[in-house]
Amino acid sequence: MCHHAPHRHPILCILPPQILRELARNGTAAERDIALATLATDQTARMTRVTCELQESGAHHALMPAGPARKQRTVYDGGAREALPGRVVRNEGDKATRDAAVNEAYDGLGATWNFYFTAYQRNSIDDRGVRLDATVHYGKRYDNAFWNGQQMIFGDGDGKYFNRFTAALDVIGHELTHGVTGSEARLAYLGQPGALNESISDIFGSLIKQFTLDQTADRADWLIGVGLFSSRVKANGGRAAALRSLKSPGTGYNDPVLGKDPQPAHMADFVHTSRDNGGVHINSGIPNRAFYLAAMAIGGKAWERAGRIWYETIRDRQLKPTAQFADFALRTAMAAGRLYGSASDERTAVLAAWRQVGVTVPSLQAEPHVPASVATVGAAD
Repeated sequence: MCHHAPHRHPILCILPPQILRELARNGTAAERDIALATLATDQTARMTRVTCELQESGAHHALMPAGPARKQRTVYDGGAREALPGRVVRNEGDKATRDAAVNEAYDGLGATWNFYFTAYQRNSIDDRGVRLDATVHYGKRYDNAFWNGQQMIFGDGDGKYFNRFTAALDVIGHELTHGVTGSEARLAYLGQPGALNESISDIFGSLIKQFTLDQTADRADWLIGVGLFSSRVKANGGRAAALRSLKSPGTGYNDPVLGKDPQPAHMADFVHTSRDNGGVHINSGIPNRAFYLAAMAIGGKAWERAGRIWYETIRDRQLKPTAQFADFALRTAMAAGRLYGSASDERTAVLAAWRQVGVTVPSLQAEPHVPASVATVGAAD
């Protein structure tokens, strides 16, 4: 997601900047121009969207009363320009159009709204009933998608390495979840808290897809961005799977032009870098795998218990914007204890998952003991 709030928030996009840099470095002259144009557009968005991200304004909850709990969607056609929002092409309740990008955007917005409302009783991404709008066909051969604090924006891709960015439901869910995290945890977009920010979006993007397909954890693909790459993008001798894998970080793609998926799966391989805001799209592989391991150990439908634990963690007012992986791990353990009991299988699975990715959970002495018999949320809640 490319989002920007006044004064302090960087741009966030679904496509990690290192992929665009690799395309500019290794591609043809025309491909280099596309990559550089996308990076320039992203930079322009960061510098000019000074009224977005109401979720992170700090005062919007007091200023804006909650709206009704109902989907409100509008899809616009950008007409290959970068002026927003564009021409209205589909409103809430309208029939499908002949434009696949319009229909995918409309359906993805709706699926995300349905997920948060049904699974967690959340009234849109800000829990205040904010509308979910989108512009498709943004720019010319624009290789990205983002949420700017007011709406979703989707590029059509370059047609060579990237398909249209509306094609992957988990990408839409990922981007909109940045709005959820912004309204709740407000994690700093730098280093480990930034990687947690990206990880939360990957996790809930995957859960939105699983929820929509009614999949249990063991049936899910745990991939982000299936369908974004064209058939020419490779991974280990075959076609690239996706942008990222929560199950096996670092295996999404391995292509001579776009480079190799750089995500680590364990703290032993943590990447120290000044690029990408301290590797936020890279080191997010570590908490991604921790969630995958917890969800698989807990079993069932991942959004019901594992997802509930992570959701309650980002709503924990004791979680600081500068939280490190270990801080977040502690809060997930505490959330699991509050929800299911301190001796519960769920809490045990969460602690084991963090250990398996090399994250040491701080002392749990401050965690209140909650017997399983008084846990407040059931497995199917």
